Amino acid sequence: MKVVIDAAVCDGKGYCKRFAPEVFGLDEWGYGKVLVDEVPPEHMAGAEAAVEACPLQAIRTV
Repeated sequence: MKVVIDAAVCDGKGYCKRFAPEVFGLDEWGYGKVLVDEVPPEHMAGAEAAVEACPLQAIRTV
């Protein structure tokens, strides 16, 4: 599974990093960024939780 963040929608709340710090980080302006090309199986639950928790639905799976 891959995840992407729509930079035009992200408001920098950081929910993604809280739920899956191995998958998501923050850029130099504090907005979410994806750290991995493919979500490893052991981090899928956290990544899926981050997708659900994002208040602006800026994260999606592909």
